[in-house]
Amino acid sequence: MKRLAGSIGGLPVPIRSLASGPQPSMDPGLNLDASDEQGPAAPRKRDRHALAPSLAGVGSRRILGMRVDGLRTSLAANGVVELAEAGAGGMVCVSTVHMVMECFDAPDLQRSVNAADLVTPDGVPLVWALRKLGLRETRRVYGPTLMRLVCRRAEECGLPVGLYGGSPEVLERLREHLIERHPLLRVAFAASPPFRPETELEDASTVQAIEASGARILFVGLGCPKQERWMAAHREALPCVMLGVGAAFDFLAGSKRQAPGWLQHAGLEWLFRLASEPRRLWRRYLIQNPRFIFHFARQLARGVTA
Repeated sequence: MKRLAGSIGGLPVPIRSLASGPQPSMDPGLNLDASDEQGPAAPRKRDRHALAPSLAGVGSRRILGMRVDGLRTSLAANGVVELAEAGAGGMVCVSTVHMVMECFDAPDLQRSVNAADLVTPDGVPLVWALRKLGLRETRRVYGPTLMRLVCRRAEECGLPVGLYGGSPEVLERLREHLIERHPLLRVAFAASPPFRPETELEDASTVQAIEASGARILFVGLGCPKQERWMAAHREALPCVMLGVGAAFDFLAGSKRQAPGWLQHAGLEWLFRLASEPRRLWRRYLIQNPRFIFHFARQLARGVTA
């Protein structure tokens, strides 16, 4: 694990190198209103409401079998910080239609996500689905907005955070962005893992480095479903709360463009992203989105909500 020149929050930051560079772009402002076949071992049962009282009244529904919690961004951020302050670790998933379909096709992944402490609705279609299933007050919990708000709360509470995922260039840009907006935030750990699976020795080294850093909240930006599998496999080994934020690293670092607000509100962010990265995302959106509509319509017809 190589050291990055300079520091984050006054501390040296370990960074693994990748041979990919950032893409020039912009970061528009955000509005808070706006494995293996068997999978990891099941986590110990615990009362998330005792660890995070803010989540006590949060309702949930199953969308194609995957649990999604209906709440607002501020409530989700409060829950993450409370879990971090409790020091008992945790796993938070930021869910989209893509994640629902990955879980639909992989029961072991679905079990891992359903066992998470919090599963927020990032995708606008999931907000619509939750409202259709009776959670009328659900709002979108947009990953980049949630990450920013959690960083703000962490800064206020003196909770060190860590970053795991992305390229070294993206992490450096993300570091600059976070420190510019949150000067007192302590980013105690940052690492860019290889695209291939880590060896057992590399994985043990990563876990040791995260523990030694003292990070209480770990933002994981590996993309779905890789980040959900990684968090599920490490939740028993790490004392920090892990928050899978997917493309938020790239968006906040400015290496990828975000869809305009009106497209996001209309539930058409997927169209913008497809136009931006057609070769990488065509299957996700042109095949998985129609499958989601078909199977969710069947769920509604059967009256299944749990």
